[in-house]
Amino acid sequence: MCGIVGYTGEHDAAPILLESLSRLEYRGYDSAGLAVRNGDKLAEVVKATGRLKNLAEKIDGGHALAGNCGIGHTRWATHGEPTQANAHPHVSGNARNTASGPVESDVVGVHNGIIENYEELKTKLLKHGYEFYSQTDTEVAIKLVDYYYKKYKIGPIDAINRMMVRTRGSYALELMFKDYPGEIYVARKDSPLIIGVADGETYIASDVPAILKYTRTVYYIDNLMSARIVPGEVHFFDLNGDEVQVEPTEISWDAQSAEKGGFEHFMIKEIHEQPKAVSDTLHSLIKDGRIDLTGAGLDKEALAGVSEICIAACGSAWHAGMVGQYVISDLAEIPVRVELASEFRYKKMIYDPKQLVVFISQSGETADTLAALREAKEKGLMTLAVVNVLGSSIAREADKVIYTLAGPEIAVATTKAYSAQLVCMYALATELAKIRGCIDAEKYAELVAELETIPDKIERVLEDKGRIQWFAAKYANAHDMFFIGRGLDYAISLEGSLKMKEISYIHSEAYAAGELKHGTISLIENGILVAGILTQKELIEKTLSNMTECKARGAFLMGLTTYGNYNVEDIADFTIYIPKTDPHFTGSLAIVPLQLLAYYLSVAKGLDVDKPRNLAKSVTVE
Repeated sequence: MCGIVGYTGEHDAAPILLESLSRLEYRGYDSAGLAVRNGDKLAEVVKATGRLKNLAEKIDGGHALAGNCGIGHTRWATHGEPTQANAHPHVSGNARNTASGPVESDVVGVHNGIIENYEELKTKLLKHGYEFYSQTDTEVAIKLVDYYYKKYKIGPIDAINRMMVRTRGSYALELMFKDYPGEIYVARKDSPLIIGVADGETYIASDVPAILKYTRTVYYIDNLMSARIVPGEVHFFDLNGDEVQVEPTEISWDAQSAEKGGFEHFMIKEIHEQPKAVSDTLHSLIKDGRIDLTGAGLDKEALAGVSEICIAACGSAWHAGMVGQYVISDLAEIPVRVELASEFRYKKMIYDPKQLVVFISQSGETADTLAALREAKEKGLMTLAVVNVLGSSIAREADKVIYTLAGPEIAVATTKAYSAQLVCMYALATELAKIRGCIDAEKYAELVAELETIPDKIERVLEDKGRIQWFAAKYANAHDMFFIGRGLDYAISLEGSLKMKEISYIHSEAYAAGELKHGTISLIENGILVAGILTQKELIEKTLSNMTECKARGAFLMGLTTYGNYNVEDIADFTIYIPKTDPHFTGSLAIVPLQLLAYYLSVAKGLDVDKPRNLAKSVTVE
């Protein structure tokens, strides 16, 4: 979940590293640091706790740090508190690496991931005279590389490979060796890492947005692979130390797509980008008025043989899967279950060989989802990935892939990627329903046509944001909030509640409305905000009845419904309307006001919307 960057080339490294880290700060912002080499001089390390700006001020935006080869890190703390001693980069030497300045050390490095057996390795290294100044697992990994490098008098790649064989866990590791000026060495297992090449320059990053400004030609390094990086070149090696070929990928995103573009925050920009993200994703799946999933490897024969579906994901992607469960089971009349990817491996499940397992992840690197994917593949099940990042680990390892064309998403709280995931679920449900004979040609055409109206209808929802902003400002001091709904509306409530928790820090829960009276209603008291999601016509009366029970106990009611359901105003104190659409697709419209509500509440409270406390964008550790 940390962000790492690297650069070697003709220009000063520090300003480039800082610029790249600023685009990765959503991955962690507890502390940050750089290590830069100027020719064959010692690496100079500078670290600072807190936000990246503290580091930038320390080195005058990078101008106070000379050298054209360097590595950088922005940290989301796992092992050890966010102190300067625990901040990266770390060194192999025994000197306490807590202050700025040149370091007499053979190896300097940064790391994203978790070394699971670091205590065992630390005990081994202590016996060989190594001392430790930090609480991190990273320091152990770097000193282990140093140990093999010196003991066997081998080169950097061989030393790194020995470290990979000896460690358990996940890592994207960047190292600089004192004996190899101008070069950076990297290794990867399960944590994301990309390498970009331009004329005479090479860039390293955890995610594409960090280097879009400099190049669109990138290499995705495979698991248990290392690389030697020099200006303008990259050489890849397998675990045996043999050089291997990796094909480059051209990134279609432009650099501007990773900028705020005049918006105050990335999150509000990305909320407004949802019509385009949904439209682009739909256009990749609908051809000449028909859904075409052959590009994902899902032809009629493959789908016709599916007996049941399991969806595995985490966080908002899990909520998209919950929506998918309702829509697929209703339209295609096929059994669907949704599993938390973090629990997928720990439940004894009955596997049907004709089962399709769908894995949803924005980054394509979510550690728990990736582990669940590998479990499913080991059991011989057909796997489908729904991901936003071309060449990501989940995309490469799944049998079939549907890409959500949301472009780079920078805010920690997902919005446009979630919306793109929803329409992928709708398209899969509609195509399965046709293939299984659950809908006729007329209904199929009607559903496809309705899918294509969703982007314009999202635009209409966004036009009403002024009312939501007013409401958010009025209730910015709220301490508790409940989201309730039935059926598909319950799935929508889950994501609305998560958005509220993530960025406003208001305690929020989502409940199936009928469950309130089974205990939860005891928490309702004067002033508590209860949001009822009411988009499923046959369930509106039942949810309104539950809302009335809350109102009788002092709750303030917000209703979210489609135009035409004006009876909601008779009970709710504040009502938000969304355009009518097919009931299966209302999630795409209903979520937008809930995203806006969370956003404006966070702004009204003066919080950091894009970088909420304790969170990081991509959860690449278990």
